[in-house]
Amino acid sequence: MEIIVVDDGSTDDTVEVLSSFDLSNLRIIQAVHGGKARALNEGLKQVNNDIVVCIDADTFLHPQALRRIVARLLSDPPHTAAVAGCVLVKNSRASFMTRLQEWDYFTGITSAKRQQSLYQGTLVAQGAFSAFRTKIVRTARGWPSVIGEDIVLTWALLKDGWRIGFEPTAIGFTLAPTDLKGFFRQRRRWARGMIEGLKQHGSMVWRRSPLPGFFVGIDFVIPFVDFFYAFAFLPGVVLALTGRFYIVGPLTLLVIPLAFLAVLVMYFKQKKVFEALNLRVRRNIGGILVYMLVYQAVMSPICVVGYLQEIAGMTKRW
Repeated sequence: MEIIVVDDGSTDDTVEVLSSFDLSNLRIIQAVHGGKARALNEGLKQVNNDIVVCIDADTFLHPQALRRIVARLLSDPPHTAAVAGCVLVKNSRASFMTRLQEWDYFTGITSAKRQQSLYQGTLVAQGAFSAFRTKIVRTARGWPSVIGEDIVLTWALLKDGWRIGFEPTAIGFTLAPTDLKGFFRQRRRWARGMIEGLKQHGSMVWRRSPLPGFFVGIDFVIPFVDFFYAFAFLPGVVLALTGRFYIVGPLTLLVIPLAFLAVLVMYFKQKKVFEALNLRVRRNIGGILVYMLVYQAVMSPICVVGYLQEIAGMTKRW
């Protein structure tokens, strides 16, 4: 195993600390600061193995994570180009905002990837922790220079007929934004990345063969769902609580307990993964209750901002 660290123009003592390690299989690549896609591609040039695993600098891997994600890539069907790992929140005790995100990663994001993999196409092999077949990524010319480089690369591979897998027991823990400002910037970026993917590879929906096209089709609908959720459903709920059922009626409000039920099902499914790895789910009752009640109310308006900015072609900032 070789370890390649790409230093993307850091201004701290990253390189000095890395150089102090006596590791014969560690190589440090000092790149001119140019964004994540360029850094990833600089690292890709140096890879000598058939499989490359990408992780972010703030990703902490479970001791079995590398073995499990590579085993999944080798045991999946031969046309599998990549396998996404299961990324969860490490700093969930840092703030109330990270407590909410802990449940989003633990239930929502993980469950979505599990469902998509059943359709032979996980839609995002995230840069935070994923394994790729080196030759296939090089043939695809690496990560594109866009704000959602991992989304667009994954969709390009799916469009070319490759399969993207998911390994729920290959776990990496990442540092989530600790405040609303950081959360806003991250989710806005993710929303813009989805629109980038739709603009470049949305034609998968109209192709006859790939099952992943079904979920790409859902992504065409999601911006409209977020818009109407933020600007119609939420005001309707507020009015309904005052007895004015102009937009949302009593039967529509049943969606709330159904959402609770769906989250509980996802929770127990992911809890079994933790038990298999001898991990314990942290106690965070307040976080999960607020997550189920108001998290989407915060996230949908942010996503709408990202969608509109990308559609309008506004300047992209990390």
